Amino acid sequence: MQVIGLQIDSVWENKAANHGKVLSLLDKAKPQAGAMVVLPEMFATGFSMNVAAIHDEARETQDFLSRTAAERKINLMGGVVLKDKTTGRGRNEAVIYSPEGREVARYCKLQPFTLGGESEHYVAGERICLIELEGFTAAPFICYDLRFPELFRAASARGANLIVVIASWPAVRVDHWVTLLKARAIENLAYVVGVNRCGQDPKHYHSGRSHIYDPHGRALADAGSEEGWIEARLELQPLVDWRRSFPALGDMRPDFVKPEN
Repeated sequence: MQVIGLQIDSVWENKAANHGKVLSLLDKAKPQAGAMVVLPEMFATGFSMNVAAIHDEARETQDFLSRTAAERKINLMGGVVLKDKTTGRGRNEAVIYSPEGREVARYCKLQPFTLGGESEHYVAGERICLIELEGFTAAPFICYDLRFPELFRAASARGANLIVVIASWPAVRVDHWVTLLKARAIENLAYVVGVNRCGQDPKHYHSGRSHIYDPHGRALADAGSEEGWIEARLELQPLVDWRRSFPALGDMRPDFVKPEN
């Protein structure tokens, strides 16, 4: 399966401008039919706490993702913000659309970033999400989730072999981003795709460094710090062979794996 991650410098709280950036990069990257294309966390607005201004209840971004997936015949994953119907706070979500433009998965960030004030404005997600995608079992996660390996272990225990992390990870901690992505690949014997934004928002500079890692922790792609894309072809059989020859996942202690909610 071809995987492409689009690393964009999101224009602050400007959905139309960021939709345009995505289309421009897609024209250059030219994904194949059936490819998986991944966009950063809150790609259409930046990592804003202003839920009232950026929420997608009118579906501008969700409809854009659905339409683009259908027009390009790709699997398309991107970050969106909705309002939680119970609390009125935001829901920081990753949504995936099929090549027919149909929503096939939706995941809400399990670990809002308390230090950045996210937990004051956004609710925490309820469950891990798994989706069958071109022969892989994929698990989407969002940014700060990456610091909680038990979430990824639980996804792996339920069959995930492709982990996708979308982020707005600041440059000041970029070494953590790169190291933790690699660790999640090694410890879960899984492909890991991490797609981060780049550029400046009102508070932070983001240095990108979107990566794709194979199940051995070897980097297949590194986007650097500028707008652009990463690309790799993921092969299922080498992953299956590695898990068979090094069956570490079979030694997991089930009493220590986070149970399903």
